[in-house]
Amino acid sequence: MVAHGAEQRVRLPALRASWLTQTFVHWPFRPEAVQTLLPAHLVVDEYEGAAWVGLTPFVMADVRLPGLLAATPGLPAFAETNLRTYVRQPDGRDGLWFLSIEVACPLLLAARAVGVPYSPGSLSVSAAGDRVSYAGSRWTGGVSYRLVVRPGDPVEPTERDVWLTSRWRAYTRRLGMLWETPVEHEPWPLAHACVDVLEQTLTTAAGLPAPAGTPVVHFSEGVRDVRLGPTRPRLRGAGPS
Repeated sequence: MVAHGAEQRVRLPALRASWLTQTFVHWPFRPEAVQTLLPAHLVVDEYEGAAWVGLTPFVMADVRLPGLLAATPGLPAFAETNLRTYVRQPDGRDGLWFLSIEVACPLLLAARAVGVPYSPGSLSVSAAGDRVSYAGSRWTGGVSYRLVVRPGDPVEPTERDVWLTSRWRAYTRRLGMLWETPVEHEPWPLAHACVDVLEQTLTTAAGLPAPAGTPVVHFSEGVRDVRLGPTRPRLRGAGPS
């Protein structure tokens, strides 16, 4: 079995949540096509000579922001969809770089202050029979997606499966600085998934060429007690905001 647990503890989380009903759709890209979208001090993390970009729709549930008491209800569940890639700092620390984040909860737009690329939109996640459907459209128009998958049997994660799904920090850029957010959660329980419908304009809107080939797809019922630590400045001179 390939180890894929969190690399660090987040003892004082700035946000707690559950990430549920998540699908991972991954395409390989030429590394240079992705590198042009990254700030200074971050380089593409490659697997088998390719950069990988993931479309990951899911449900955010049990969300608790700072100041919400443990005895009070969290925010209502809402849909979110990330378009992300995988990067490294010069010291080798790996993490996520978000090319875009579609979100149905306007409260999270406050995270734009540290460069999180949230875009508000109308999003939905639904299940019927053996299918799970995701859809979304950005309020500013022109960017949308629709994904329908059929989850299958659980998988014992391979090295590539872990590499594509398990990262323990995210980077953002704001005010000429690179920011880092640590994350801790249990390992993803992964399953096979077949795609029935996949239509999206997120990759082209992010500045990527059209994806080529059949994507690598996984489904997960999700992880609970996700703990995001405080976002801290990591490096100055990370390029323009």
